[in-house]
Amino acid sequence: MTSDLKVSIRRWPGCENVRLPSYQSTHAAGMDLCAAMEEPVTLEPGAIQTIPCGFAMALPIGYEAQVRPRSGLATRHGITLPNAPGTIDSDYRGQVLVPLVNLSRIPFMIEPGMRIAQMVIAPIPRVHWEEVSELPPTPRGEAGFGHTGH
Repeated sequence: MTSDLKVSIRRWPGCENVRLPSYQSTHAAGMDLCAAMEEPVTLEPGAIQTIPCGFAMALPIGYEAQVRPRSGLATRHGITLPNAPGTIDSDYRGQVLVPLVNLSRIPFMIEPGMRIAQMVIAPIPRVHWEEVSELPPTPRGEAGFGHTGH
């Protein structure tokens, strides 16, 4: 099942050559986001650096963009997002920025144009609460963290 969604996107001023978000395989869920910088940036161990992506977008009402780590950067280099997944709301019109954190013990160089994160566009339902005196029972009930004993 596929459904296409049109999203308006514009390059940020001065970022005419940046790669826009793109899928890297036919069935990829996320689009890669690239660093829109003129010079490399060194991300020191434990440091957080916000990296611009060189574009802004207008998501339709009822959708969000989820920004997530790239698994290769996270597992091989310890580069991830401190707020993963990050949410971009449909009313945001500024440049997309990705906060990266270096969880490794060695500095990591972020190069201009490097694929630094991925973005998934997802529908978001509006919730209307219905207050009740009791919730329907389940086998788990109110058992919390570690409830299965494993």
